[in-house]
Amino acid sequence: MARYTGPKTKICRIFGEPILGNGKYLSKNSNPPGQHGANRKRKQLGEYALQLREKQKAKYTYGVLERRFRNTFEEATRLKGVTGENLIRLLEARLDNTIYRLGLANSRPAARQLVSHKHITVNGEVCNIPSALLKPGDVVGFKMKSAANAALTSNFRGKDPKINWLEWNEKEMQGTYIAHPERSSVPENIQEQLIVELYSK
Repeated sequence: MARYTGPKTKICRIFGEPILGNGKYLSKNSNPPGQHGANRKRKQLGEYALQLREKQKAKYTYGVLERRFRNTFEEATRLKGVTGENLIRLLEARLDNTIYRLGLANSRPAARQLVSHKHITVNGEVCNIPSALLKPGDVVGFKMKSAANAALTSNFRGKDPKINWLEWNEKEMQGTYIAHPERSSVPENIQEQLIVELYSK
């Protein structure tokens, strides 16, 4: 299973945002990585650099490597509507991201691990594919045996009320993917139009 395993704080320093983890070290050192920090960097990034930077931010945020991200973009171009918004919807519809949004895991990598270790069910069936795309009406939750495991359920932090495209049933410990989200509802600071421009070259 391919995934990014490199330094997380370094990536956060590149973008100046806590896109991986809580970013607790950004307050100590928010300079870009490198021997000379920001002193040897160009004062203003060019058009291509801005587009590439935005694509890299989206990849790191959702934990997707290059080939999978490119395939997701190509699928977004085949859908009706605005390509950039379709891209964000497809990334949000991933099973590992949905587990994170429901609050069952503290981070997307942790959610990915829950899925790959077969703790998660989709419509009552165990699914161990983090990149599986959910459809409106799909029900996600812990496997019965996993729901009784206090070590897993203790990490539950609760769903953010702003995530209005998901519904959580506390009694049954299950969440429902109600609909694909509107771009305005997704809190991620990503300029998807720059990604579209990059791939359109």
